[in-house]
Amino acid sequence: MAKFTGKKPKETPGLNMGSMSDIIFMLLFFFMVITTMRESTLFVKITVPQGTEVSKLEKKSLVSYINVGVPIPKEQKKLGTDSRIQLNDQIAEISDIRQFVEEEKAARVEADRPLITTAIKADKDTKMGMISDIKQELRNCGAFKIFYTARKGERK
Repeated sequence: MAKFTGKKPKETPGLNMGSMSDIIFMLLFFFMVITTMRESTLFVKITVPQGTEVSKLEKKSLVSYINVGVPIPKEQKKLGTDSRIQLNDQIAEISDIRQFVEEEKAARVEADRPLITTAIKADKDTKMGMISDIKQELRNCGAFKIFYTARKGERK
């Protein structure tokens, strides 16, 4: 008869590192796909006002932003200290809004053009006359979906 020896302690098998690189690259590609890059650099300082009736946008990809505010300190030598309009990466005048809206419409697919919304992101100290002029120019060029960017405040 054969003699049975005592049980050897079982060792845990080593961790297979072969698929680790696959997992890392999969995560890298995932984050590259879902990350969005900043569309423009702000040249105007904006302190967003508070709003009581705040709602979230569903499709942010269909939003065109018009930024209005005092130029940042680095740009004040060239632009002054009055409120300015920024369209994408350029300081513009009210007369440039029509071309901006047309370019934004041309950059979208035909089915998405009626859904384009224009967001006015204005500093809380910007004079309402400038905002009214921007709204009037947007109406003249057929951009009727307009909303104002605000942060959520308390109801009084």
